[in-house]
Amino acid sequence: QVQLVESGGGLVQSGGSLRLSCAASGSIFVINTMGWYRQAPGNQRELVATIISGGTANYADFVKGRFTISRDYAMNTVYLQMDSLKPEDTAVYHCYADVQSSRYTSGRNYWGQGTQVTVSS
Repeated sequence: QVQLVESGGGLVQSGGSLRLSCAASGSIFVINTMGWYRQAPGNQRELVATIISGGTANYADFVKGRFTISRDYAMNTVYLQMDSLKPEDTAVYHCYADVQSSRYTSGRNYWGQGTQVTVSS
């Protein structure tokens, strides 16, 4: 089994910054893609950013230029630096990881339980 634990959420004023972290632990042979989704009340879960094992990052249009995703491969951790936050960024942010538990198994997606980000106007 693999566990993902997020941290770093909180309350911030519009224009402020937060940095989210997500550490993976457990039965890990290799982590392929890691990323972040978010879900606001009454909305569908939406992709925020992903980063593959080679380091290439992809972002949703609504966060380009404001958010930066990065990874610490040695620590199996993914980060999301969020700058210029807006009230519409308010949501629960979930990290995920595509993890192979051995060289003989295919990747499987694991999810963290989420961290609340609230941006006040």
